[in-house]
Amino acid sequence: MKKKLYKIITDSFNQAYEKGAFSYAHSVEIEIEEPKNAEHGDFSTNAAMKSASLYKMPPKKIAEIFSDNINDPDGIIEKIEIAGAGFINFFISKKSWYPILKQIHKKGALYGSSDIGKGKKVLIEFVSANPTGPLHIGHGRGAAVGDVFAEIFSFCGYKVSREYYLNDAGRQIKTLGKSVFLRYTQLFGKKTDLPQDCYKGEYIIDIANKIKNLKNDKFLKTEEDKAIKFCAEFAADTILKGIKRDLSEFGVKFDNWFSERSLYESGKIDKAIENFKEQKHIYEKDGALWFKSSLFGDEKDRVVAKQNKETTYFASDIAYHKDKFERGFDKVIEVWGADHHGYIPRLKAAIQALGYNEKNFRVILVQLVNLLRDGVPIAMSTRAGEFIPLKDIIKEAGKEAVRFIFLTRHHESPLDFDLELAKKRSSDNPLYYVQYVSARISSIISKEQDNKDGGFANKYDISTLMLLKEPEEISIIKHLSLFQETVILAAKFAEPHRIVYYLIELASLFHNYYNKHKILTDDALLKKARIYLARAIKIVIESGLNLLGVEALERM
Repeated sequence: MKKKLYKIITDSFNQAYEKGAFSYAHSVEIEIEEPKNAEHGDFSTNAAMKSASLYKMPPKKIAEIFSDNINDPDGIIEKIEIAGAGFINFFISKKSWYPILKQIHKKGALYGSSDIGKGKKVLIEFVSANPTGPLHIGHGRGAAVGDVFAEIFSFCGYKVSREYYLNDAGRQIKTLGKSVFLRYTQLFGKKTDLPQDCYKGEYIIDIANKIKNLKNDKFLKTEEDKAIKFCAEFAADTILKGIKRDLSEFGVKFDNWFSERSLYESGKIDKAIENFKEQKHIYEKDGALWFKSSLFGDEKDRVVAKQNKETTYFASDIAYHKDKFERGFDKVIEVWGADHHGYIPRLKAAIQALGYNEKNFRVILVQLVNLLRDGVPIAMSTRAGEFIPLKDIIKEAGKEAVRFIFLTRHHESPLDFDLELAKKRSSDNPLYYVQYVSARISSIISKEQDNKDGGFANKYDISTLMLLKEPEEISIIKHLSLFQETVILAAKFAEPHRIVYYLIELASLFHNYYNKHKILTDDALLKKARIYLARAIKIVIESGLNLLGVEALERM
């Protein structure tokens, strides 16, 4: 509907210009919004106010000229009102809403999709947790945001690849190996205290026990560096298998697992540094190599190789992002924890220095999750190993409830996740509230199919649908018409929570409608019209939940 209205507004301004009412053709960007107060119409635009400087006349006068030159060949506008200093409010005729139901039935699961992506290649990297411990609830939120964002982008016509960057090299892996090795020696009675920086979770002891069962006391007699190296590789491999299993159970799959170690083994890190040297983007100071990131908007220059010639994580990231763009991706999107926000400027600097447009690189920051049980916070510490693994949360609350609730707030806002709320089968649980709509409509359709005098409506009949005159029915159809726009905005602004908000609002509209009006009414034609509407609601609910990786239940 907004597309049609946009064309009407544009054509009307142009018509006024052709008649000489305006001195210039309209060139101001038109914004169309839905007024919060229904008394102000279905849609509103401030086009007259934005055009005041162009036409050198009061907005109200511009709105009046626009109204006198309205070009609405299909008659979708019932009336126009000019409000305030020049807002133009549009009241859409009821008959203009019904074709939306036909579109939904015709397109089915594809309703709401678009081709705005034009097949552009997009790489979305998310989770990318170090294989030094099990995934926790924070990783889970990042996984949900990244996975759903990938679904939304695909639905909008982009060619999407999901990638997990595996930090299988560097200091943290060495620390992991040391942690496991020390626990391994303790299993043989050796009294050893773990240094403060070591990992102390129960999972470390479990891995040490596996090595003991596999190798017995072999590493008590082995050179310590070699023993730690083995422990690091064994532990990382074991943890990674657990990560892959947990993500699979969470409904998250990746197209590629990219190894940081491969950047070292292939020489890509050294090559990236050499290229920057040739371009004079790197200089030497105090025995270390520095990237001139301050030339590209960063607050200061950054070290890429230390005095001992060991390269930094930043050097790996330079090589990794060079590799990403060289693979031909038009856009690179990454989902990070909010605590990494300070890292963005240096990475954007590197991308510019590599010769790529920083506008094609985007970071989505995900805030922390506070885990609660019945409103009481559960204390957690990742380093100390005092946390509930994501797999346990999924097992207790269910994959779909966890995914859905993770997306009930903007990812840049902290989220309180209450385990008990996630398990509730009541309207307090937002997923249950939405899924119940699909189940209730399925029940209604099932009852009608069992009815000997009809069967449910499955054909578009404008004369029958015009029986849908109740304000609640028109409000639902109007909301259904906004689904595609919601999906597109979710992609444009990287905000998957928009889909959740949309579905909750649709569920609210349906519950309100169902409580006021009988769908399986004795009026046969009205019943068909209302079932046609209900089935359209079910199609959109299923489509929206599918984008979120959640099933629309037939019964509850």
